[in-house]
Amino acid sequence: MGTNKRYAHHYDEMMDAKIAEGIMRTGAPDTLDSKQLALGREALTRAPIPQPARAWVRYGDHSIEIDVEVVAWTEKAIAIRWPGPDGTEHRAWVWAGAVGHQRRRDPQENRSRT
Repeated sequence: MGTNKRYAHHYDEMMDAKIAEGIMRTGAPDTLDSKQLALGREALTRAPIPQPARAWVRYGDHSIEIDVEVVAWTEKAIAIRWPGPDGTEHRAWVWAGAVGHQRRRDPQENRSRT
């Protein structure tokens, strides 16, 4: 029996989301500490409107890439938030290199083919 190539990407995303949900249920996300943030020495900028992004977040030994909102940043670190699987808000400070633009969806991706 073969695999469904038409919807493989969709099912991969569904599986990734389920794995991320399981990891998020294990506890609080890791966050940078005050020494790493150096907020007394680094200028802090707060986003007037949270900006969507993708970020790598650590939960203990696990790293997951998820959709987040950027709420503040310094030159080296970014404050992010995202909904946990139970609806509670998760927050963390991560290194700036762990955050990127939110992935754009291909408009053709969800269109049925005839």
